[in-house]
Amino acid sequence: MDVFLMVRRKKTTIFLDAKETTTVIDLKRMIEGITKQAPSLQQLYNKDDVVMEDEKLLFDYGLSSVVAKAQQPAEVGLAFRNEDGSWEELEKTPYSNPPELPDVMKQGQDSTAQADD
Repeated sequence: MDVFLMVRRKKTTIFLDAKETTTVIDLKRMIEGITKQAPSLQQLYNKDDVVMEDEKLLFDYGLSSVVAKAQQPAEVGLAFRNEDGSWEELEKTPYSNPPELPDVMKQGQDSTAQADD
């Protein structure tokens, strides 16, 4: 079955789909096609921010079609190796919140009652 993933690093979000039986190294190869960073320079993290091992399957990390749906993809963290050989710290910039709805757009208000005034 297909799993839908949202790979996040800093302000970048990459949407991918793969099979439950895809290995982590294969997922890194997909990411390489987009970021041009070799799999050996990538480190992936599961939802608990634990490093994912290359030989394991996505299913081993709980990434299945039940939890990773197209309308609600599972999140995977991504970090790259620094030039000095150390790993950059995992950073996922939070998304901004939309502004509050104006009163006229909120549900539960009767627009006809206001018009009668």
